[in-house]
Amino acid sequence: MEYLKIIGGKDISGSVEISGAKNAALPLIACTILGKNEITIGNLPDVVDINTFLKLIKKLGGTYEKDNHTAKINTTTINNTTATYDIVKTMRASILVLGPILARFGHCEVSLPGGCAIGQRPVDLHLKALEQMGAKIEILHGYIRATAPNGLKGAKIVFDKVTVGGTENTVMAAALAHGTTTIINAAKEPEIVQLCEVLANSGINIQGIGTSKIIIEGTGQQLIDIKPFDVIPDRIEAGTYMCAAAIRNQKLTIKKVIPLHLEALISKLEEMNFEVLQDDNSVTILPTDEIKPANIITTEYPGFPTDMQAQFMALATQANGTSTIDERLFENRFMHVSELLRLGADIHLNGNTATINGKAGTLNGTDVMATDLRASSALVLAALVAKGETNIHRIYHLDRGYENLEGKLSLIGADVKRFTE
Repeated sequence: MEYLKIIGGKDISGSVEISGAKNAALPLIACTILGKNEITIGNLPDVVDINTFLKLIKKLGGTYEKDNHTAKINTTTINNTTATYDIVKTMRASILVLGPILARFGHCEVSLPGGCAIGQRPVDLHLKALEQMGAKIEILHGYIRATAPNGLKGAKIVFDKVTVGGTENTVMAAALAHGTTTIINAAKEPEIVQLCEVLANSGINIQGIGTSKIIIEGTGQQLIDIKPFDVIPDRIEAGTYMCAAAIRNQKLTIKKVIPLHLEALISKLEEMNFEVLQDDNSVTILPTDEIKPANIITTEYPGFPTDMQAQFMALATQANGTSTIDERLFENRFMHVSELLRLGADIHLNGNTATINGKAGTLNGTDVMATDLRASSALVLAALVAKGETNIHRIYHLDRGYENLEGKLSLIGADVKRFTE
């Protein structure tokens, strides 16, 4: 098993380039199942989850060629409609093949998903939407079995709560359904916007892209001609490096980003007294005389993302005062707190609210354990500012979502090395 050794207190400077968004790329790879042609996807991040999803496509009978950050995917040869446990257990996003496979073939079996242990993220909203579109669904022996022998039918779907994966699955299913599907209370994340735009550019009639009401006219199980496209930049990776600059209180430019996608993060950094300069495709964090505390509430886009909560908690340990974080999306997403406490942080939990008493210079290096993807990055950030040496174990979580993290950090001056234990 591999771990990272980080020597804290090193100056960082210069610039870092952001990779393609993992959370956009996964549904876009699933979307290729709707295609009747070989599909070229550029700016794919080289992370474990992407490679796992491509393996799933291959297990279903599709083919792919991957060169650097570009993949050519051909799903016209798919002859298997079962996503087995061995892959799904490692990555929740495997559930995203359910909608497109069911819409195309009229039947699908997908193992109940695994992924990060950050709390319950039930797929009931996905299944309810597909049932409203005429699917018959049963859960048997740990598998979701869905059938729609005559194809899915357009329907009015009203989500009880905002669901990113549920919206993505429904959008893809609706693309090949018979008739028109209206999705009410749809998620509005940039990753969903790109999925809809790719489908629209491939001939699907979609109205309301980027809003909470999406209307899709299906093709009646006719496969579509999907044009080549590049994956949007990863706003969570960008936010993580923004926090790296902030926690070291040093100037750093983050390149290849879409600043519009970072508005909630920029606003929170400004609240903490940082100046953030914006360009067309970059942001620059400037140091401040005083890092001020902040109050954060996680919510759906365009609000503050739950995927950045852990990183801002690490930053809050260096603020001059008391910050609070109210986690409203996942009930078990404070597992990094115990590890930050090992580093010397002063954090108190009360239900879904964390109170962080910040004070610069209080963190000291030690051995810590990564518990999930974003918690891992919080420990990396804390290690950058901690005195002495920090060893972060179980970094396979990091490799699921961050491309070449230690390489990028080293290029801007951090002392980060990977070892095998």
